[in-house]
Amino acid sequence: MKPKMIHFRRAAFVLLLLTGLAPVLQAQTQSQLPSPFTLKNALEFALEHKSNVKKAKLDEENSGHQIAEVRSRALPTVTGSGSLSYNPILQLSAVPGELAGQPGTTLLIPFGQKWSSSAAISLQQNLFDQSVFTGLKAAKTTQEYYKILSTLTDEQTIEQVASNYYQVLVQRQKLVVIDSNIATTTRVKEVIEGQYKNGLAKKIDLDRTRVNISNLQAQRQQILNAVQIQENTLKFYMGMNIATPIDIPAAAFDNIEPSFQLAASNPDVTKLTDYQLLKKQEVLLNFQKDAVKAEYYPTLSLNGNYGYQGLGNKFPIGTGKPAVNWFDYASIGLNLKIPIFNGFATRSRVRQADVDIRKVQEDLKNTELSLNLAFENARTQISNSIITLNNQKENVELAREVYDNTRNNYNQGLAPLTDLLDAENSLTTAQNNYSSALLDYRLAEIQLIKSQGNLKSLLN
Repeated sequence: MKPKMIHFRRAAFVLLLLTGLAPVLQAQTQSQLPSPFTLKNALEFALEHKSNVKKAKLDEENSGHQIAEVRSRALPTVTGSGSLSYNPILQLSAVPGELAGQPGTTLLIPFGQKWSSSAAISLQQNLFDQSVFTGLKAAKTTQEYYKILSTLTDEQTIEQVASNYYQVLVQRQKLVVIDSNIATTTRVKEVIEGQYKNGLAKKIDLDRTRVNISNLQAQRQQILNAVQIQENTLKFYMGMNIATPIDIPAAAFDNIEPSFQLAASNPDVTKLTDYQLLKKQEVLLNFQKDAVKAEYYPTLSLNGNYGYQGLGNKFPIGTGKPAVNWFDYASIGLNLKIPIFNGFATRSRVRQADVDIRKVQEDLKNTELSLNLAFENARTQISNSIITLNNQKENVELAREVYDNTRNNYNQGLAPLTDLLDAENSLTTAQNNYSSALLDYRLAEIQLIKSQGNLKSLLN
């Protein structure tokens, strides 16, 4: 058999194997998801898989490496070096002939050796550097900053996932409403068909009912598309593969008990994550200012060197005495650097750092006002949502009662079909308005919980 044919069959076998395993792998992925897929499950999945959350955790991890880098400036630096040189033509130096007993002449004598090699090790240790001390103080604050930033990312993810989760529920609730209306209208059509066969109803009544069912089915398809799009959006915010099916419980709205108690407590905005992040940034800017001011201080460092060198007219490595002269050398010293004048450059950088600090202080004031505004708006919104939700609930009950009465009157010949269709449309509108009011309440609830700094309570 030809080699190409063998490779082709192997590739085909692998392809068939992977194709056969694909449904199994997909089933395994699906089995890992809980059913039904609750809001808590969605939030936990997002906090584990969403790329923004992972990046924030990586930044937090990287802060530990940054701290280690700063600490390294307080540790000694050890460096090794080596060299090997060959001088095919040695440089000649002019020497007075008197030195060789030849007065009045100039002698050109080569100095040095054909070969030279050396190996050395050097050490440097900072004894006093104010910028190093400041960096060590700022290192822990940097880690705390990234930890707060990671918490903020978690809260933003929770907010996005919870909002989109409730929007999926609302779209599914509208689907339940439209299915119920289609079933009810279909039963009415069947009654009219019986009456029409017995000569008790007009054909136009039957046709209008069929048109109404067709319109309801078109609306159902639109809602199905909206459900699919909203589910895909939810999966995106969770960091989930769009093709992965999820089983969201349809009856999650039944447990809603609107209450004004949630808006009773005023939050301490200085403890919220947004404010704490800016506060930590202010601390870091102060350390940055101190690091610039450290340029005014002198620096003192210790340095030491030890080396071994070989000189001779033969290749020095592997050649012993007397062909090559080997000797060692060492030095120990202190380096002191005292800043005297640099054209006021340091003073300018200190003033720039001070401006940055004052800017973040203004951001803190604005953030405090913004967080208080967000809480007051959320409290007002949830109060209005509760009132609207109760009104829409009463409106649905009233519309259902009107529809039931109108249907009974129509069955008894006391009301025209127009009244029945109008009552049915009014009931559908009331039910959809109630679903929208449920969504508005849930979204207002999320914003209120966010303004109180309790978004992670949704994980409970």
